Amino acid sequence: MRRRELITLLGGVAAWPLLAHAQQPTLPVIGWLNSGSPKEFVEQLAAFRQGLREAGYREGQNVAIEYRWADGQYDRLPTLAADLVRRQVTVIAATGGSSSALPAKAATTTIPIVFSIGDDPIVSGLVASLNRPGGNLTGVTNLNTDLNPKRLELLHELVPAATIVGLLINPTNPTAETVSRALQAAGQTLGLQLHVLHASTEREFNMVFTALAQLRAGGLVIGSDLFFNSRSEQLAALTVRHAVPAIHQAREFATTGGLMSYETNFADMYHAVGLYTGRILKGEKPADLPVQQSTKVALIINLKTAKALGLTVPLTLLARADEVIE
Repeated sequence: MRRRELITLLGGVAAWPLLAHAQQPTLPVIGWLNSGSPKEFVEQLAAFRQGLREAGYREGQNVAIEYRWADGQYDRLPTLAADLVRRQVTVIAATGGSSSALPAKAATTTIPIVFSIGDDPIVSGLVASLNRPGGNLTGVTNLNTDLNPKRLELLHELVPAATIVGLLINPTNPTAETVSRALQAAGQTLGLQLHVLHASTEREFNMVFTALAQLRAGGLVIGSDLFFNSRSEQLAALTVRHAVPAIHQAREFATTGGLMSYETNFADMYHAVGLYTGRILKGEKPADLPVQQSTKVALIINLKTAKALGLTVPLTLLARADEVIE
C-alpha cells in the first residue's frame, strides 16, 4: 500500500468517532424558569422530575434541563425568560407563580409553556379558557391566592376577639395588589380592620412587628409569596416572640413553631407540570391540554404554640385540621 493511501485510510478511521458523535440526536431541552431558588424547591423539583419520568423522560438521558432561578428577584424574570428563548429550548416550565408565567408568555408565542400558578390563569391573561387554553400555554393552578381570604377566616375563628389584623405582603410580588384587595374585602365582611404591611427583605421584618404592636393587632395573615415561604421558620419565631397569632401558607411555618398553616399540595402540582411537560415533548400541543386545578389543601395547627399564646382552639377547628402538633 502506498504511503499516501495509508495516511488517507488512517485519517478516515480517526474521523469515525467524530462522525458518529456528530450524528447522535440532540436531546430536547426543557427551560426551567422559577422565581425562587433551588433550596426552596427541592421537593417540588423532585415531583416535577417524577412526572417527567412517568411520561418517559429522564434528565441527562433523553432530555436536558436548563435552569434559570430568579432567587426571589422578580424583576430578573423577563431577562431569564428571554435567555431561554434565545437558547431555543423545546418547552418552558414556568414555575413558581404568575411572576414566572407572565414573563415567559411575553417572551415567546411559539415555544410551548407549562405553568404552575396560584391564581386564575384566565384573569391573569395566560389562557383564554381552562378547557381550551389556546395559544402556546397550559399548566396547573392551585388557586392559592384565593385561599388567602380563607386563611383570614380561619384566623378569625381561632381569635374571634381580635378586631385589628395585619396582612403581610411582599410589594415586589406581581400578585400583591390582587391578594390585598381580596383580603380587604374579606376583612370587611368579617367586620375586621385590616392593615397592610410590606416587607421584601429580612431587614423589614422587625419593622413589621413593631408596626403590629403599635396597631395593637390581634393577628397576622402572611400573604402568599415565595420569599415568605423561604423565611417561614424565621417568621414563625418572630410571631411567637411578639405573641402575634398568625397563619401562613407554608407547612414549615406551623411545624417550626408558628400557630397555623393552610396550604395546597405543591408536590401534586409540580408532578402534574412534569407530566404535561413530558406529553408536550412527545408532540402534544398546549392548546389541546386543559389547565388542571389542584384542589388538595391541608390545615395544620400547632397546639403547643396556641397554648403558649393563651389561646383555646375551638373543637370545631381542631376537627377540621389535617394535622395537629402537640
